[in-house]
Formats: sequence, C-alpha cells, structure tokens
Amino acid sequence: MNKPLKKIVIVGGGSAGWLTAGIIAAEHATGQDSGIEITLIESADVATMGVGEGTWPSMRGTLKKMGISETEFLIECDASFKQGSKFTNWITNTDECYYHPFTLPHGFNEINLSPYWQPFRDKISFADAVCEQSHLGAHGLAPKQITTAEYSFAANYGYHLDSAKFGRFLRKHCTEKLHVKHIIDHVSKINSAKNEDIASITTTKHGDISADLFIDCTGSASILLAKHYNIPFISKKHILFNDSALAVHVPHENENSPIASFTSSTAQTAGWIWDIGLPSRRGVGYTYSSAHISDTKAEEELIEYITPLMGKKSANAATIRKIVLNPGHREKFWHKNCVAVGMSAGFIEPLEASALALVELSAKMISEQLPLNRQAMDIVAKRFNSKFLHRWDNIIDFLKLHYVLNKRTDSDYWCDNKNATHIPESLQEQLALWQYQAPYKYDAIHTEEMFPPASFQFVLYGMGFVTQASHKKRTDQSAKADALFNENVQRTKQLLSALPTNRELINKIKKYGLPKI
Repeated sequence: MNKPLKKIVIVGGGSAGWLTAGIIAAEHATGQDSGIEITLIESADVATMGVGEGTWPSMRGTLKKMGISETEFLIECDASFKQGSKFTNWITNTDECYYHPFTLPHGFNEINLSPYWQPFRDKISFADAVCEQSHLGAHGLAPKQITTAEYSFAANYGYHLDSAKFGRFLRKHCTEKLHVKHIIDHVSKINSAKNEDIASITTTKHGDISADLFIDCTGSASILLAKHYNIPFISKKHILFNDSALAVHVPHENENSPIASFTSSTAQTAGWIWDIGLPSRRGVGYTYSSAHISDTKAEEELIEYITPLMGKKSANAATIRKIVLNPGHREKFWHKNCVAVGMSAGFIEPLEASALALVELSAKMISEQLPLNRQAMDIVAKRFNSKFLHRWDNIIDFLKLHYVLNKRTDSDYWCDNKNATHIPESLQEQLALWQYQAPYKYDAIHTEEMFPPASFQFVLYGMGFVTQASHKKRTDQSAKADALFNENVQRTKQLLSALPTNRELINKIKKYGLPKI
C-alpha cells in the first residue's frame, strides 16, 4: 500500500488518450529516473474516433503547458478559432438566433448586469449588450491579430479542429517531446491482483504489462471500467433524447471562403445540426432522437441543409457516417487503481462541446492529485468521483436548459422536451428561482464549474426568459451598469475595426506564424 506510484498505463489513444498522456507527462518528470513512467497502448485494429471538433478556451492553457507551439498546432490540425456557439431556430423556428460567447459579461465579477439589461431586452440582445464577442461572431472576425502572441487574445477563444489530425499530432508530440512510451498492440486479457486491483494487462505481442495506475481511454467500449469492473452505466436518455448522429464533410466553395468563428447549431425537427468551420472544410452533422425521427428522414433533413452549401448533386452523393450515441455516464469513474477518461466515462451529446473539456479536466485532476502511493489512491478516487458526478449533473442541467425554453409546437420532439417529467428537479428549482433573481455567483456551488452562471445567463436570456424586477437597486450600481454598457459599446467598435476575419488570420499564420510568447 505504501509502494510509490511510478508507472501509469493508458489503454486507448485518440484525443482522450493522448491528451491525458500529455497533460500528466507535462506535469511530472516523465523520462527521468525519478519521474513517472507513462505508457500508452492502443490497438491497430480499432479506428479512433475523436470526441468532437470543438474545444473550450481551456485548451489554450493545456496546449501551452504541454509545450506545443500554437502556430504548429493550428497548421497541423487544420484548426481555426472558436469564440462560442450560435443557436438558430431553437425558440420559434422563424430564423431567430442567439449567441453563447466565450467572454464573460463585461464587469461580471463586479456586478450582475442582467437586471439592468432586462428593461431593454426588446431593443438589444443580452449577448450584444454585455460583451463584444457576439458582434465579432456576426462578422466572422478572428479573436486576435497576427501580431498577437501565441495563446494571447483580444477576445477569448477555443478551437475548431480536425479530431483525427489532432490525435496524431498529440501522439507525435507526446512520444518525441514528453517521453511517453507508445505500444501498438491488442489487449487480450486483464489480470487482477489479490486486492482486486488491475495487476497487469496481457497484450498479443508484448505480453503482460504492469502498472500502478491504469487509465481507461478505450471509448464507449470501456474495457477496463465497464467490462472488467462492471461499473454500472447511468442512462440520461430520458432527459437528453439525442442518441444518434449523422456526420458529413462539406467542402468550402473556394479557398477564400469565410470561416465561421462560432459553432453553428441549427434546430431541426428532432434534434439539431452542427456546422463547424475549418480552414479546409466544414464539419457538419445532425444529432437527433431515434425515438422521434427515422434515420432516413434525418438524412433527408441533413441533405436539405447541405444542399445550398455544395449543390444538389454533390449533397446527394456525399458520404454520410452514422454514429450511435448512448447518453449517460458511469456510476463512478475511478475504481480501485483504474480511472476512466473520455467516452469510457460517459458521453451525452455534442451540444456545447463538453467532451474534450471533460478530458482536460479529468486528466488535470489526475495529474495534480496524483497519489504518491496506493494507500492515498482511494481517498483521491473518492474526491475525483464526487467532483465529476457533480460536473456531469451540471452539464446535464445546462444542456437541458437549451431545450426546455423552446416555444416550438411543430414536432413531438420539441414538445416532449418541455414536459416536466423530462426535466431534472435541480433544473426545475433553478428555473423557478430565476423567475425572481438572475443567475449569478451563488448559483456556482462548486469551484471550477463546467458551466458558470454567466453561461446560464447567455442561454436563458438568449431564449427569451424573463426575470422579474427584484428589489430596487442602489443608484450607484445603476450608474456602474450604465458605464459598463457604454464601455462595451466602445470596445466593440474598436475590435470591429481592428480585427481581421478568421480566414485572413489563418492565411497569415500559415505564411508568417504567430509571435512566440
């Protein structure tokens, strides 16, 4: 029990496996005699499928800590800049839209602006009133200039990326720069120790491989946590209905076509279509509920969406890939000396791109809380499970919020989403409270919430939710709010005149690169 933890084996590659390897390796002295030994094992027989093409701003810090050049990453991973999400037809299906940007409302840590915006909600959207980023998104502008240093910004941003290229890029960096050992082999057996820990895994070519900690990154197969330990799966399909997706690559019209700076989410009959702009193409897909629409009808709706983008003939001939989703998560994520990261821990749906962020947060906590020995591991595991069960609940509440406020009556899907029997009690309580007071700091019960109160504000008020006027505000607070609104107007004007488009900046980065920090 007091034996030092020295060896970690990660089973499974892809974005989840290699991000986890890189985050832990960058934190610890991997490759040195006194450091942690990290081995990643992946099968050549399993085609890796990335968890998504969108990231949160947290990815900038992750890549920087791993010692990755942002210029190199952007070019090698066919990446562009993401500044948030744009939602179309989620309310009334009349071409209306709203934004969930990556920037906090101006002065968020000083004052809650939403009560001061409410009297003017018919004149200006919440996002436009409190931050500049929705304006940048409407104009397809980049979040920085070519003279801005790597990972720095004028407006907060994450990335859109090619997940397959991202996995290969991370593998190269981890093996060449961070001393992660890489084994391509098939896991044929999992061997238990007397205390029911995993003692080793048996591989076809490399025999038994032992470790002190095993990390399950085997995707939905979850061969360690689910198949070996039989940790139960908690389905959330009764809350978030989408269990299927159809994905397709759509070429740009030409090499100078605009690149959207927000993930576009357009509501359909029984789900929604994502549209992600990369430098070389657009990643488009329809995620939907199989209980509300057939695969054939869903494909028809997807083809109808992409036809204006690529022409009728090309749209009908496009290669469309079916993906089966199982919305939910494991009952716990760290059991004995095994912890699951990525889809082996769970997956809900692509809305708001939480999957890669969960990988980052999981790997970060494993790395920062890495137990010195087996005796400490059970305590760390208990904390990890508690933390991530809360995070999953937070994700589910936030994603469901996008659906419950719709005013659509054109399909059972949208009507069923408003039915109270499909809404978590925790979200129902919050919605009842938000009728009288706007989300703010006390809504964040834990540190490092997956979605902070500001995100709930953007979706609530983007969807047309109304919070009744509360107690009369102090005069000086009203003056402060007015000053912040005016500052936002001026900053928006400055950025609109100074920032290039996404396409312009990407082209300059390919030619000149970004300045090093």
